[in-house]
Amino acid sequence: MEENKKCKACGKDSFAVGELGHGYANIRPANKMFAIGTPLLVTYCKHCGEVASLKVKDLGKLKV
Repeated sequence: MEENKKCKACGKDSFAVGELGHGYANIRPANKMFAIGTPLLVTYCKHCGEVASLKVKDLGKLKV
């Protein structure tokens, strides 16, 4: 997360990163139904929970 970034919802500047996607929730290429895929990293405000960003954890798994 960028230094000095402020939450757009509450204005606080404390963020954490969580992981979304285990098993069926993994992101995968749209044209590869049976690909394993990779989780998304979710950066969120520790004060109010507003999601600041989503990032693919392992971009290499999505290369076609």
